[in-house]
Amino acid sequence: MDLWRFRRGRELAIDLGTANTLVFVRGEGIAVFEPSVVAIDERTQEVQAVGEAARRMIGRTPATIRAIRPLRHGVIADFDVTAEMLRYFIRRVGGGGLSFSRVVLCVPSGITDVEREAVEDATLAAGARSVALIEEPMAAAIGAGLPVGEPQGSMIVDIGGGTTEVAVLSLGGIVVWESIRVGGYELDEAIVRHVDTSARLLIGSETAESAKISCGSAWPLAEEIETDVAGRDRVTGLLRRTTITSEEVRAATAQPVGTIVETVKRTLESTPPELAADISSRGIVLAGGGALLRGIRHVFAELRAQDRKLAKARRSNVFVPHLANRLTDVRSSGREAVRVHVDLIEADSTAALPSAAAAPPI
Repeated sequence: MDLWRFRRGRELAIDLGTANTLVFVRGEGIAVFEPSVVAIDERTQEVQAVGEAARRMIGRTPATIRAIRPLRHGVIADFDVTAEMLRYFIRRVGGGGLSFSRVVLCVPSGITDVEREAVEDATLAAGARSVALIEEPMAAAIGAGLPVGEPQGSMIVDIGGGTTEVAVLSLGGIVVWESIRVGGYELDEAIVRHVDTSARLLIGSETAESAKISCGSAWPLAEEIETDVAGRDRVTGLLRRTTITSEEVRAATAQPVGTIVETVKRTLESTPPELAADISSRGIVLAGGGALLRGIRHVFAELRAQDRKLAKARRSNVFVPHLANRLTDVRSSGREAVRVHVDLIEADSTAALPSAAAAPPI
């Protein structure tokens, strides 16, 4: 059996994300879950560290070492570094060398043919025998257990580090989709700009991400929380700490969160009626790290009030979707997914939005 597996090669599934890379080995489960970061020595062009070890170097390296993320918005920004990172992860799970692994790799649904070829070439250069690409929304839906092969509609919203993928799936294919280059990193950058503007304090992206995780929210909380951030004072140039609250983080990230919500709204408006009816009964699934932002489901619930006004202007008996209060956690392979129930209510309904006090953190 071992000889047969050696000759056949290992079967790997790789989620090559802007923020993190996951490697799944058939029969073993998730073997790698590390940041998509590589540290390079600029003098020798040798790889010094990959993954978590390289992530800790971001913003802390000497002049001769560069800690970079070789992917941006889900696509390859540095081909050679991406190939080195993939080679490291594949060899780490025993898939390199003479085993010639067969790889299924996730890519954003909105990338071009040139970008798809770059991903394939980088994976082959890393030692894979063959590469098959799958769109991220489809992979997330399969991981969340949605019936993607059935003749019924399923909707997935995958909020990653560099992109957000919104798709409606049926019969094993993507019917309606939209991909935007807005994700967790845009939230981090918004926090950096807010702290710079309001407190005249320069902080790094890693500090901003920690603040987002500690006290970030997309909807008013029953009890607001706060956290400390440290950086360099804009005026004096000295080190300084300050406290930011969940209200500040919410205000800072309102624009990128609003962009994601508008994308979901446009996708719903483009969904065929029969599939929209299926989504209304089955719900929407949120996947990716962005789905863990506190109160994100209540931001989507606000769509209901906006759509009600638009529907009234067109026709009084139109039904529009809104996101109700029921929430069920779904554990997918290597992803955190959140199922949000969607109801159809009459356009002139006066049902109230969920209160801020009733919005538990995700």
